[in-house]
Order: sequence, then structure tokens, then C-alpha cells
Amino acid sequence: MSMVVVRDLQKVFRQGDSEVQALAGVSLDVAAGEFLSIMGPSGSGKSTLLHLIGGLDQASAGEIRIDGRELSRMTDDEITMFRRRKIGIVFQFFNLLPAHSAEENVALPLLLDRRRPRDVRPRVEAALAQVGLLHRRRHRPDELSGGEMQRVAIARALVIDPAVILADEPTGNLDTRTGEEILGLLREANQARRATILLVTHEARAAACGSRIVTLKDGVVVSETTTSPSAVAPS
Repeated sequence: MSMVVVRDLQKVFRQGDSEVQALAGVSLDVAAGEFLSIMGPSGSGKSTLLHLIGGLDQASAGEIRIDGRELSRMTDDEITMFRRRKIGIVFQFFNLLPAHSAEENVALPLLLDRRRPRDVRPRVEAALAQVGLLHRRRHRPDELSGGEMQRVAIARALVIDPAVILADEPTGNLDTRTGEEILGLLREANQARRATILLVTHEARAAACGSRIVTLKDGVVVSETTTSPSAVAPS
């Protein structure tokens, strides 16, 4: 069963009087529980693809279906609600609220979804414990290292128990060792929670954590490779 289906996806950006085609007809099928890595040089369209799948932007043409639902048929409010309940997103620059503690950042998706406070607390604690940061729960982002901030971002993605996790260059601002730890957490989420993961990266070692690598160039898929992730799992 496909969790994510992309058909002939196109995205055109306007720059003054000219147009730039970021995606020129991308099609993908991502199975439920799959860990897919998306690679490509700068400007290849890989982050644009991830943002469209996450409902953070609208495609110029084409179709995206997640868990059987077509994004183009949803209103903006419906997409927002769907994302809160189905899609966890991990960004390169963490996107944490600076004035809030780690536990408050992790709780945010649940609170926005109007979950009862008595239900929120145990889920936040479980998510922080899974990423090894329960003891830092009351620390703000400026009191955390880069790796710890990314762990908080992963906990925020996990707390909704998502069907899909989208990770956009999650190791891009981290040293090698910390980056491997972050990749290990994503692998764990994939294996233990059976979350479907789409990872955008320019790093070959990070991409090798997936079971399949799709390479983009100039807005189109130019290759697909099946990997053996167990042989290259982060240490």
C-alpha cells in the first residue's frame, strides 16, 4: 500500500517577469513504512518537493495523495488539520519557538489540535524520553546545543504519532557525530513506529539510511537506487 503518491508534480515560481520551474513532472510512490531518501544538487527541487508533500505550499500542477487523501481537494484549513494529525516535519533550522521550553515546543502541535492537557503531558514526556531529552524538558532553545534542538524538533514531530515524517536536511547544521545520532532517531521512528519517512539530504551517508534513494536534477527524477540500510546504519 502506498502512503504517499505523487503524480506529474509541477511547481513554477515567478521571479519578476520570468518563471522558474522548480519541479517539471515528478512522480513517486512511497510505501507505508518505507524510508525514502531524496537527493540532488542545490536547486534540484528536492526541498520544494518535500514542502509540497507537507502541504506547506501549493503545486502548479499534478497530484499528491497521502494516506488516500488528495491534498488539492482540501481547503487550507483542512490541510492544516491534516498536517497536524498525520505529518511530522523536521527542518534544517529546527524552527523552535525561542521563548518556550523544550516541552512547550513539543506540546505545541497537540495544543493547537485542542487536545486535553491531561492527555498532552504523558505524550510529550514519552516523545522527549524517546529522543533522550526528558531531563532538558524545561530548557529553552538558547540553552540547548544544535543537536539537542534537533532532538526537540524530532520529538515535536513524533508527539502526534504521525503516519509520515518529512525531514528536510535535518543534519545540515550538525557535526558528523551529532548528525549520525539524529539519523539514528529517524531510523528508530521508521522501524519502531513504522512511520513513513521522506528524508531530503545532499549527504550520501545520510541518504544511505533509507531503503531507497531517489535523485532529482533540474526538477525531474533522474535515478532510483535500492540500498541496504542495515549495512550503513549510523553508529
